[in-house]
Amino acid sequence: MEQKVEHVVQPQRNHDYETIAASPEFKSLVRKKNNFLLPVTVFFLLFYFTLPLLTSFSTVLNKPAIGDISWVWIFALAQFIMTWTLCMMYVKKANQFDTEADQVLTKHNKSEGDRL
Repeated sequence: MEQKVEHVVQPQRNHDYETIAASPEFKSLVRKKNNFLLPVTVFFLLFYFTLPLLTSFSTVLNKPAIGDISWVWIFALAQFIMTWTLCMMYVKKANQFDTEADQVLTKHNKSEGDRL
């Protein structure tokens, strides 16, 4: 049996983005996002570019790690694991940021409604 889902479209509100951007809640949200994104991005880029740099300019990763498997393959596999891990971390944090952004908008809409 198929269930019908009705979507109710809310009328688009005109927001005063300058007021929202100036609010301490919004500034706190931006600060939290930057405090998360900057270190994660730096870590990702360093980890990602280490493999081609080490394989191009040194032989450090050519030594066997487990049997005939060299450290290059271990590092390459670690990059996949790192990418999936960072992706899952980002999705979890992005959901938290979205919730906080909704709270900022709700507070703004409420205060704007009080002024009207």
